[in-house]
Amino acid sequence: MRLWSLHPRYLDAAGLVALWREALLARAVLRGETIGYRHHAQLIRFRACRSPRSAINAYLRVVHAEAMARGYAFDRSKLARTVTLERIVTTRGQVDYEWSRLLAKLRRRSPLVYRRHRHVAYPAVHPLFSVAEGPICEWERVA
Repeated sequence: MRLWSLHPRYLDAAGLVALWREALLARAVLRGETIGYRHHAQLIRFRACRSPRSAINAYLRVVHAEAMARGYAFDRSKLARTVTLERIVTTRGQVDYEWSRLLAKLRRRSPLVYRRHRHVAYPAVHPLFSVAEGPICEWERVA
């Protein structure tokens, strides 16, 4: 499961579809609707929110909006209510790590998308996140 801190605009088609599915899975986990993935590290920052379900719903809304902007047919009925928009703090180190990881994936999987984004020095983050100085987050499992 990978719930990117990066804005979904940087993902290729396969990455955006995977993010949608993984965020829906994350929501099911946070709702207690699944046995697997309950202790997945990617969920730590959502669980730390006052309303984890609202946070994942806000996350999904942005992924859905990106898909719609690209003309994809992601199912709007899968979106749930967002009560509050509490921003989650991530670190510059985390964003840098994710950016290098994404660029490596794009280089192999989608060279055209890679070429479009490879010179971005400071990628935008998902609007749910704000960035503070710091190293890679403790919950990240560095490859």
